[in-house]
Amino acid sequence: MNPSGKHFSSIAGLVLTYFTSSAAAAALEALPAQAPVPKDNPMTPAKIELGKQLFFDPRLSVDGTVSCNSCHNVMSSGTDSRSVSVGVSGQKGGRSAPTVWNAAFHTVQFWDGRAATLEDQAKGPILNSIEMGMPNAEAVVKRLSAIPGYKKQFAAVFGGSDALSYDNIAKAIATYERTLLTPDSAFDRYLRGDKKALPDNAQRGMKLVEEVGCTGCHTGPIFAGPATLAMGEGFFQKFPTFVGSKYDAAYGLLLDEGRASTTKKIEDKNMWRVPTWRNVALTAPYFHNGSVKTLDEAVRVMAKTQLNKELTDDQVKDIVAFLDSLTGKFPAQTLPMLPDLPNDSLLVGEAKSFN
Repeated sequence: MNPSGKHFSSIAGLVLTYFTSSAAAAALEALPAQAPVPKDNPMTPAKIELGKQLFFDPRLSVDGTVSCNSCHNVMSSGTDSRSVSVGVSGQKGGRSAPTVWNAAFHTVQFWDGRAATLEDQAKGPILNSIEMGMPNAEAVVKRLSAIPGYKKQFAAVFGGSDALSYDNIAKAIATYERTLLTPDSAFDRYLRGDKKALPDNAQRGMKLVEEVGCTGCHTGPIFAGPATLAMGEGFFQKFPTFVGSKYDAAYGLLLDEGRASTTKKIEDKNMWRVPTWRNVALTAPYFHNGSVKTLDEAVRVMAKTQLNKELTDDQVKDIVAFLDSLTGKFPAQTLPMLPDLPNDSLLVGEAKSFN
């Protein structure tokens, strides 16, 4: 566990001390009603609506085929249910798409934590040659500026002569994403006092994840790190920690260097941002490479690779029952109307000019 990406062993010791103390009870927290909002990007209904339009608009991709929603489907689990995502021209990425639901509570974004905020994250896929393929930020702004409806909305939401900027595109998308919360899971209701919300097997599983040691990493309101971490301060774990099990080769766990691919630091090799458990029952396939199809198998893999423990079938069933209880209520999503370009097309011939 390494919030800073440095001094793994010493921080791991501190975390272990914390979770073996009486403070361990704080590992289980209900999901807050609202996500953290940065001071420089306040939420307004108009900005949320603009961000929603941008999130669903495939014209943010070079050939008009891929939107944010293509890989983070908010009509479902917030993922694309693929092992790895597919971008423009059918290109495949190297990692599985994390769910966008409750992503606002992560203190860093992407599997390797290379983006400090949702705003930073929103800028990445649009310019990634495999994902959405736009050549540069200027091309994105130029394209949207050609659409009168977007120019009008950006001016109304942000004001100023440069209202339609790449920074403001990211701010709008991030604002919409901060509405994508799934509260009121059975687990949340249980914590609030409804002791009938969790069946017996889920209650056994809740105790098991603490006894086995899972909550040494999966803690906080989204089970992805302490709520006390500041935005930009990631919570990372080496995966696999115990190298040499049958799962390493079976699921290709050592093929991707994780955070080290971004930082180029040897101490970050195979370090990953701790993923959320919220709605985990719906976000298969599992892990950074989408290599594990089922949740029960993912539980077995984690127990062995992270804690060097073999779980019984009954233990796995109870833990899965608890993880099932973390599925929250999804707010209804409706497809937005996107502003059009009357009597013209943005895409015919334009994509070729970028190549």
